[in-house]
Amino acid sequence: MADAECPCGSGKPYAQCCGPYHGGAAAPTAVALMRSRYAAFVLGNADYLRASWHASTRPESLILEPEVRWLGLDVRRCEQGGADDDKGTVEFVARYKVNGKAGRLHEVSRFLREDGRWYYVDGVIQEGRSRRR
Repeated sequence: MADAECPCGSGKPYAQCCGPYHGGAAAPTAVALMRSRYAAFVLGNADYLRASWHASTRPESLILEPEVRWLGLDVRRCEQGGADDDKGTVEFVARYKVNGKAGRLHEVSRFLREDGRWYYVDGVIQEGRSRRR
């Protein structure tokens, strides 16, 4: 997987993109964390998803649905969420298929940075049917 293109859609190799974050490195921005979480969904990495979820909203357990096939990520906009910020929002659209039926998750997600690490807090679905993050 290290030489393969990162599933987040950046065009970079996984080892130079989301791979280090999945291995424990801190994402430098809210967008980087968002992309790494999307890649974790694609790869079925529930441990990373829980670890990158803020403690105040983190579910006790997370079961990924194996029938969901993630198809692509489009980051629409980011407010704050930079290397010098402590909070940020990211709007994105993630495309998926479930049992051959296409869907979209359009969400505005909130992120907080604590002790130098970004965490996903929660999100507001913008339109259409959604799947659990």
